[in-house]
Amino acid sequence: MNQARVEFGTLTIDPLIRGAVASVLYFLVAFAVLLVGFVMVNLLTPGNLRQLVFVDRRPNAVVLACAMYAALAIVIISAIFTSSSQLGEGLLGVAVYGFVGVALQGTALVILEIAVPGRFRDHIEARQLHPAAFATAVMLLSVGGVIAAALS
Repeated sequence: MNQARVEFGTLTIDPLIRGAVASVLYFLVAFAVLLVGFVMVNLLTPGNLRQLVFVDRRPNAVVLACAMYAALAIVIISAIFTSSSQLGEGLLGVAVYGFVGVALQGTALVILEIAVPGRFRDHIEARQLHPAAFATAVMLLSVGGVIAAALS
């Protein structure tokens, strides 16, 4: 009769601790990038984006903020995935690529305002959802995807 046998081996805590510390540090860098991204979008749109999203519940502002966060998250995830096995270099790479992502998204928003008829920023405070919100969201996600692809 065969009996199943389970072997636990030795338990090494060191890799778990290093992984937990790395996770916290990557979170802090990612949070800083997302915060700077929110400030950038706030500067490029009329009104207080925090107020428009969380208090006034303006749908166009919500779509813009969500797309910006998702696009930056794509860049951050790709930067972490492709980062150096050295934690310091990895954190620096995530910060650099994250802030490049913020700058390029800001540039894309400015170009969109110049190139497209009408001004999306005029619709940010509107109570009704505007189709331009979706077009802007897809553009931000596309910029994030291109930056993420460039990292690989």
